[in-house]
Amino acid sequence: MLDIFRGLKSLLKVSSIHIDSPVFRLHYSITVSILIAFSLIVTTRQYVGNPIDCIHTKEIPEDVFNTFCWIHSTFTVSTNKQEPYARMYLPGSPGIRTMHDEKDKKVYKYYQWVSFCLFFQAILFYTPRWLWKSWEGGKISALMMDLDVAVCSEIEKKQKKKLMIDYLWENLRFHNWWAYRYYFCEVLALVNVIGQMFLMNRFFDGAFLMFGLDVIAFINTDQEDRIDPMIQIFPRMTKCTFRKYGVSGDEEKHDALCILPLNVVNEKIYVFLWFWFIILSILTLLTVIYRIIIIFSPRMRVYLLRMRYRLVRKEVIDTIVRRSKMGDWFLFYMLGENVDSLIFRDVLQDLAHKLNRHDFHHTPGFKGEIQEA
Repeated sequence: MLDIFRGLKSLLKVSSIHIDSPVFRLHYSITVSILIAFSLIVTTRQYVGNPIDCIHTKEIPEDVFNTFCWIHSTFTVSTNKQEPYARMYLPGSPGIRTMHDEKDKKVYKYYQWVSFCLFFQAILFYTPRWLWKSWEGGKISALMMDLDVAVCSEIEKKQKKKLMIDYLWENLRFHNWWAYRYYFCEVLALVNVIGQMFLMNRFFDGAFLMFGLDVIAFINTDQEDRIDPMIQIFPRMTKCTFRKYGVSGDEEKHDALCILPLNVVNEKIYVFLWFWFIILSILTLLTVIYRIIIIFSPRMRVYLLRMRYRLVRKEVIDTIVRRSKMGDWFLFYMLGENVDSLIFRDVLQDLAHKLNRHDFHHTPGFKGEIQEA
């Protein structure tokens, strides 16, 4: 098991070649590692030790009763919402009371599937990364040619810079589709994290969307009046009914009180995931808005390149952005993230000089560029 946890380090290692944004990396690196680690923790607790312990009569073997209740689910009895928490039948365990109507029964079936659901969520979070990695096709790595390290001979450096400039010159204005694919992956990451909130809400019978807010309200409420929302979603004590036929052939009903120690772990996991998903949703939404601004505002693209790469002269950036498209800007920005800053400055300056010496068929200004981006 420790070897499996050590294997998660490979997900946390960030590649030296950056082909995406830091927020995008939170989805496939940090979040996937968290979900897989939680899945392994729940699986370990589920199969090492007793995930359920039921108090019952001695007529039925303990392991048989526990296995039955684990497989066929347990339940609680819905309480009257007007009834104060202190007057419950069993303090600290809402839902443990005599059942008068079958409609009051609330069955808990999710706990057998928590580990599988967490692992499935990890796969969904990695999907946008997998798509972008296949669509990116190693373009950034190929163009870098080990120019992220400036320690090489001048002849070799000039040859590699010439190859990069030739590629950028010959393929200028042909990178829009490549960049839009990445933006689609960022939108897909946003849809995924929001969709997973609703997926978990469905998983917990509509009790997850407001779960974090309920926990905050619970902490700030007086101890005598508050009801723990974590116990309501993840009950630590439930009921189980075992039916069998007696000696005379009549049905015998055995009622048991079951303790679910695994839910103590589950509640902490999902409280953390609620807050993490909310933070991730906000950051990803801001990133998508930022991308929309970049697509429709060439002036913003100029400003960002100036702010990020101060070694490049202002007129060089103005020339390159004015005579290229949005996809080219994204490629320049990614190359600047990976290539040595001095080499990147020389590449942009040489490319701008080449652009000034050759007349394009159409060289729109900023207003025209908005239409063409």
